[in-house]
Amino acid sequence: MEIVLEVKNLNKSFGSKRILKDVSFNIKQGEILGFIGPNGAGKTTTIKLLLGLQSIDSGEVRINGYDVKKEFCEAIGNVGAIVESPDLYMYLTGRKNLELIANMYKFVTKERIDEVIKVVGLENRIDDKVSKYSLGMRQRLGIAAAIIHKPNVLILDEPTNGLDPEGIKELRDLLKSLAKKEKMGILISSHNLAELESFVSDVCLIQNGSVISTSSIKDLKHSEKALYVFKLDKTDNLETVLKTKFEVVDEQYIKMSLEEKMVPEVVEKLIKSKYKIYEVREEVISLEEAFLKKTGGNVID
Repeated sequence: MEIVLEVKNLNKSFGSKRILKDVSFNIKQGEILGFIGPNGAGKTTTIKLLLGLQSIDSGEVRINGYDVKKEFCEAIGNVGAIVESPDLYMYLTGRKNLELIANMYKFVTKERIDEVIKVVGLENRIDDKVSKYSLGMRQRLGIAAAIIHKPNVLILDEPTNGLDPEGIKELRDLLKSLAKKEKMGILISSHNLAELESFVSDVCLIQNGSVISTSSIKDLKHSEKALYVFKLDKTDNLETVLKTKFEVVDEQYIKMSLEEKMVPEVVEKLIKSKYKIYEVREEVISLEEAFLKKTGGNVID
């Protein structure tokens, strides 16, 4: 798939304080990249540099092949974004907000406005004043405004802030739909790791201004050695059978840190020693646990 956002060796300092250090990652068409890290790691600064809201000290940002520093209008023309919260006129209707934003672009038709209203699921409330909208509805209207000009890159900074579980689910379903149906590349910065885990395809982990990992969620959560749980008929005298480190959970369960290729060997040893095996499963850690492990316990607060 085509790369729509490419970030290479991005650096930024404020005075003597270096905020970003050679930050690099890319996003392809139809991909949702979770941008995660502790507070102060450099997430919002990175997003502001991508959008031209702050100047780049060194490095390169290319959007659809256009350099943000040298070809800003061409680069930013295919980008939609919400930084922090949508900028909406509360005393106007949702439709009027979209019409005002549409006037800023060429070729945005009434049909396109109706189309984005349907995409974000606001058909029944679009003619109500925004002041009557829930937070989730305002967020959806904000996304409608961000995609009204048919961008293929969408950048969202903390879009789930203040949303209730229903609002978060609606936003999640909407972003998945935009990535799949409109082939958008989406960058989403969020503290809500449990929620990100349910719909992003890859994650970029930033700490102290440096990218320390860019991978699929699956790869981030799986190291070379995974934790396997075995359910047996008994756990007596296993030291002599296994001759490797394991943890006895109770009379039936043990845990072992193993490479996947070693699992059949362990099973064979247990069977030969007359142990009955009822279950073998990998204990998969959550994205938040993987994050804490990777950052050495840096909490997201």
